[in-house]
Amino acid sequence: MSVLRMEFKWMIVLLLLLLGTIFTTISSKTVVNDSFSSGQERATDLHKSHVIKSIQSEDGDIIDCIDIYKQPAFDHPALKDHKIQLSPTHNMKTETTSASKKTYVGRNIGSPVTVTTQTWHKSGSCPKGTIPIRRTQTDYVSKGHSDSNYARKAPVLLHNEKQSNESKKLYLLQTNHSMAILHADGFAYMGAKGDIRVWNPKVESNDEYSTSQVALKSGPYYDYEAIEAGWAVNPKVYGDRKTRLFVYWTVDANQKTGCFDVTCPGFVQTSHEIALGAAIYPISKPTGLPYQITLYIHKDPATSNWWVQYGETVNIGYWPHDLFALLKFHATTVQWGGEVYSPRVGTHPHTSTAMGNGQFPDYVFGNSGSIKRMRVVENNMVLRFPQWVNGWSDEYDCYGIFYLSDYVEEPEFYFGGPGRNPVCP
Repeated sequence: MSVLRMEFKWMIVLLLLLLGTIFTTISSKTVVNDSFSSGQERATDLHKSHVIKSIQSEDGDIIDCIDIYKQPAFDHPALKDHKIQLSPTHNMKTETTSASKKTYVGRNIGSPVTVTTQTWHKSGSCPKGTIPIRRTQTDYVSKGHSDSNYARKAPVLLHNEKQSNESKKLYLLQTNHSMAILHADGFAYMGAKGDIRVWNPKVESNDEYSTSQVALKSGPYYDYEAIEAGWAVNPKVYGDRKTRLFVYWTVDANQKTGCFDVTCPGFVQTSHEIALGAAIYPISKPTGLPYQITLYIHKDPATSNWWVQYGETVNIGYWPHDLFALLKFHATTVQWGGEVYSPRVGTHPHTSTAMGNGQFPDYVFGNSGSIKRMRVVENNMVLRFPQWVNGWSDEYDCYGIFYLSDYVEEPEFYFGGPGRNPVCP
């Protein structure tokens, strides 16, 4: 009997140890997920206690100038002891190569490059030592948008039929997201850039969005890590249908993590000039000038942090390498193009949310979504055009693509469409 009693005690001890291990694992995951789920509340609290200056923009936005060392990023568990990097250690330099192709007269050389600013700049500026953060409007949050998922992209819903390994690697098989992109893969990428034409596409419902962006990704299709920068029309996140500058990141294919701008801890902002989520001004019109934003995403070779650069001189900020398991080394895929999210992608009736400016690719007059001066950065840390690229559209009848590469000095990528139309019912 004493032997049985001793064995029973050991069984109880082992069971308690096992339960303790399980509880510890669950708790650690909860802490990480809490950094996303309660990120907006923390950002709001920071606004209340660390605002140095507030700017009322003519478009209705309020921009709060926050002490750079008191920003929401440092509330992330992985960044508790993070030392802020104020500028990248490496400046991007474009590779100089002579074009071997004939060029259309005036097609690339001497073509206008018209950059944009942000609407709030008309009303003031934030002093050095602060960062501008767009205030989340109280009336908007009170309408049921303060849940933990409001600033996270919906996870991808995959088709049930068998998919090829190649498609899985490109993260393209999805039923609630429609993408029209140019992609490069097969190398270790340390950065990318693009000049993105700025439009204001129609977004049909408040739970849908349309974006144009540069993205870098790494990992399997069901659990990839991604960082993105571009412009978006996203009523759910921003409360209106203005075209706004955004950055986005996720470490698990949007399953439990992911957020736009600084709506959750993680992205460290360093610029006092650019407000993430703020409206872009001016916007391109079919008969007007081709306004664009130039965006770089590149990995600092000294710190492994991923920097976002706006234009040729403004470093907005960075994602610390501590946030990632795969991207702390390099990206395996670069994507340029557009994305539409809607529960009615691939259904009948299809959503009428537009991509680009709602027109199918127009490489003659440029009256569509487009990205020019596309570059990648590999191990030599030099910007250059990628050796191999491929175009892809999830729904060619809804959102088209056209890659102009022959007889031009600079290849150009055109994309977009209206969504629902006679051939995309």
